[in-house]
Amino acid sequence: MNSSRSSTSRAGAPVGAVRRRAVVDALRRGAVPESGLDLLATGLGRFEQAVDEELDTVATGGSVFKAVRGEYGSGKTFFTRWLGERAKRRTFAVAEVQVSETETPLHKLETVYRRLTERLTTASFPPSAMRPVADAWFYALEEDALADGAAESELPQAVERLLTARLAEVSRQAPAFATALRGYKQSLDAGDEATAAAVMAWLGGQPHVAAAARRSAGVRGDLDHFGAFGFLQGLLTMLKDAGHAGLVLVLDEVETLQRVRSDARDKALNALRQLIDEVHSGRFPGLYLVITGTPAFYDGQQGVQRLAPLAQRLATDFTTDPRFDNPRAVQIRLPGFTEESLTGLGATIRDLYADGVSSSGSAERIKRLADDAYLADLARAVGGALGGKVGVAPRLYLKKLVGDVLDRIDQFDDFDPRAHYKLTLGSGDLTTTERNLAASPAAASADDLDLDL
Repeated sequence: MNSSRSSTSRAGAPVGAVRRRAVVDALRRGAVPESGLDLLATGLGRFEQAVDEELDTVATGGSVFKAVRGEYGSGKTFFTRWLGERAKRRTFAVAEVQVSETETPLHKLETVYRRLTERLTTASFPPSAMRPVADAWFYALEEDALADGAAESELPQAVERLLTARLAEVSRQAPAFATALRGYKQSLDAGDEATAAAVMAWLGGQPHVAAAARRSAGVRGDLDHFGAFGFLQGLLTMLKDAGHAGLVLVLDEVETLQRVRSDARDKALNALRQLIDEVHSGRFPGLYLVITGTPAFYDGQQGVQRLAPLAQRLATDFTTDPRFDNPRAVQIRLPGFTEESLTGLGATIRDLYADGVSSSGSAERIKRLADDAYLADLARAVGGALGGKVGVAPRLYLKKLVGDVLDRIDQFDDFDPRAHYKLTLGSGDLTTTERNLAASPAAASADDLDLDL
């Protein structure tokens, strides 16, 4: 996250109050901000060139797969959201999907596709941007048809011809995708909003769509595991034609696969291997696929190493000095925080807060009472409360700094954090992983932790 103490973004433009407040509000809740991450980006400069090159590759019709590894608290979610923000500035669409045994099992790719469409976002539209993308696509088809000389009276037929041509490859794999799009457009043209919405839900992989709507669109049944590949191709085609450079799809917390039943785990690992192979084969032009996981997932026998072909595809040498890690490698590692970098992050948040979030007249007092020395003391205290593991402390550190220290200095003229505040960690403050660390400082590895899945 960014160690710069200025109140400008990396591009040099003044940081707006709304962006500042959104970032601070998220940190107060103990959450990773959804946006404004460029204000905090520290230590990510080493990845910028490689990420930009890969986004360029995807924007020109290529596809990229990337695996991100890091211990709990090292900033995996932060990294992927930073990447997503960077991609949106290049007109990419972005979707972040949390992998879980119950809600989004990886071995059922139809559920992954469904969550993708639910979480799909662009620079202009929040989730779900699926319908706006489809509408923009049909508008682009109409514009292209008119540019080709079609008269207004011939427009529906011209659009139909373009739709068939653009989705020709998709139709070979998933003909129902093109069929449903036609049904959606016909419902819109007929003024039948209810049917149009139901067909769009079916296109988004939603189950249990009304039979009447499916019949109207000429499709049947629900999306399955294999059909999801074709639907993903169709979505990528729509995005490209609607003016987007591509799609960044993040599969977050893939390490949860280690805790599922062995049969489900093996199916999920094989599904991941299959998905990677499809990306590398060129089946998904315009897709930048990212997964995140812990070192235990990549290196342990309950994770990637359980499936040799998958392990081979992700193999990366991390025995060398981290300074010389290759950002272009298929797998990259996040180094995690030290006491020094955590203190620097705290200073960035303090200045962001003082210069744009605090009440009038309290900025100087905030910077004086929460000076760098105090921020370092707080970092040591939080790290000590978590068994000395500073690397897992950023979430809790920033939550305490904003909610317990900066907010109080801002609101109470006589509040001094050194005199009136002592760090306390209640069970409600901690995630299950953090509780394990607080209770068992001797935990040796991620495999020793009882994760809340």
